[in-house]
Amino acid sequence: MLTHVVSFTFTARADREECRDRLEALVGRIDDLLTLTVGLDVVGDTGAADLVLITTHDDVAGLRAYQQDPVHQEFATWLKPRITSRTVVDFES
Repeated sequence: MLTHVVSFTFTARADREECRDRLEALVGRIDDLLTLTVGLDVVGDTGAADLVLITTHDDVAGLRAYQQDPVHQEFATWLKPRITSRTVVDFES
């Protein structure tokens, strides 16, 4: 099992709710996406990201298939101009 963790910081913090909704809408639409959890930062400390995404996949190939899926690509096209930073950690679990 591979766990994919991504944190995002948005240009406009208000975009995070729409991002959460768009991410949650991916569930059931991409075969290689086993689980998806989205969390919004509630404290707002300096240096904190606005949103974290945690997904699971069978393996690295499953992660790559998820990332290349047209449904995910459509989401990424919406997301890219709205973020100022993105950090990723992928680990086996």
